[in-house]
Amino acid sequence: MGAFSIWHILAIVIAAALLFGGRGKISGIMGDTAKGIRAFREGLKGEDAPEEAGKTLPKDEKDSARG
Repeated sequence: MGAFSIWHILAIVIAAALLFGGRGKISGIMGDTAKGIRAFREGLKGEDAPEEAGKTLPKDEKDSARG
């Protein structure tokens, strides 16, 4: 009664094949997660850039932009 039956072993083998088999699905998922985090950080940095760009405009260009 305490031993694993063939169905238990088969279920474990199928689960292991789904997790670790093929192209390395776990590493693929982790790679996609890392890309998402990197894109999020770049998006946060992108919001600060327009504010800084407006502050660093030289006087000559400001005067010519006014007309």
